[in-house]
Amino acid sequence: MTGFEEKKEAYILVAVGSEEDTRISLGELADLLETAGGTAIDQVTQNLPHPDAATYIGRGKAEELRWIVEEEGAVGIVCDDELSPAQMKNLSDLLETKVLDRTLLILDIFAAHATTKEGKLQVEMAQLKYRASHLAGMGKALSRLGGGIGTRGPGETKLETDRRVIKSRIATLSAAIKDMKRVRETTRKRRMESALPTMALVGYTNSGKSTFLNFLTGSDVLSEDKLFATLDPTTRGLDMGNGQKILLTDTVGFINKLPHHLIDAFRSTLEEAQYADILIHIVDSADSEADHHCKVVYDTLSDLKITGKPILIVWNKCDLPESGEILRDPRADLSVRFSAKTGEGKEALFAALDKLLKENRVHIHTVIPYRDAGRLALIRQYGQLLSEEYVSDGIEIDAYVPKGMA
Repeated sequence: MTGFEEKKEAYILVAVGSEEDTRISLGELADLLETAGGTAIDQVTQNLPHPDAATYIGRGKAEELRWIVEEEGAVGIVCDDELSPAQMKNLSDLLETKVLDRTLLILDIFAAHATTKEGKLQVEMAQLKYRASHLAGMGKALSRLGGGIGTRGPGETKLETDRRVIKSRIATLSAAIKDMKRVRETTRKRRMESALPTMALVGYTNSGKSTFLNFLTGSDVLSEDKLFATLDPTTRGLDMGNGQKILLTDTVGFINKLPHHLIDAFRSTLEEAQYADILIHIVDSADSEADHHCKVVYDTLSDLKITGKPILIVWNKCDLPESGEILRDPRADLSVRFSAKTGEGKEALFAALDKLLKENRVHIHTVIPYRDAGRLALIRQYGQLLSEEYVSDGIEIDAYVPKGMA
């Protein structure tokens, strides 16, 4: 039987800045395009101190780009920044081809990967907010989008032509998301009342957070080698084998220039990290840009006002030959090397987690009277029972417990 691979749409990537400044960003943009189902066949860089207000790259460069698009047979271009309505309209008129920007590409990927009702509503709202802010300049551009990259997902309807209908739909989505937020807050409150320590997994997209969660907890969260494979936060319990139980929560991955529309729409899910006791920062140690990715993660956490929490940085994928030495990170309390694929470094990981937990707990050595023996069950459930011995006047215990319980 003869098989064939669907031909991907070819695009030219466009960025403003020096070639060195845009190298990392354009490489990431190419990965985003690949994840969205397209392919990059060329890159064009315009060395300007800031994007041109009218055409992003300047009229002269735009004329040159039109020739490149025709010569290489590209179906469109993807700009590395979010374009203003005027920039998108002017570029579309000058090039007479499909014009996408980084934000539209990321929205497209989120739309393709959203699986839960909440995730789909959040993506749709982000898409509509983007389109509402770009309607003034997207008349011809929208008519050229056709079927393909930049058009998929729950937000792709005929609403683009009607600002009033878009505004009404956004209001409806906001109300629905608020209702889901209340449910999420109730669930979070129950977790907090359980007194089990909660740790949030944060990190750059495709750093291996979902694989990390699956390996440690035996869950089956979707884990693929692609950007934004999973969007919805997932919480699973972990028994560390020493009497200590914790909750691990996976969160959506971060990326450079994460669209503010998405941050606003996904704020309720990103808040999972805000309420965690400890942050586990997963880093792809085999990525040559790991240091840059770390900076983006910390900047994003700061923007979300998630600060002042203990941080364990996990240099993941240490089984790969490209994995380098641990980089010093003054923003993290502890660092370990680990492989979520093979389990290498698991003992060091658990030791680091145990150390951070003990710093947030109280060590007690006491005798519980037999009439209060029920407290032993609470210690087993919410603390870490190191030893117990039945003596004449009660149960002598050695344990770590939450400060409130102590």
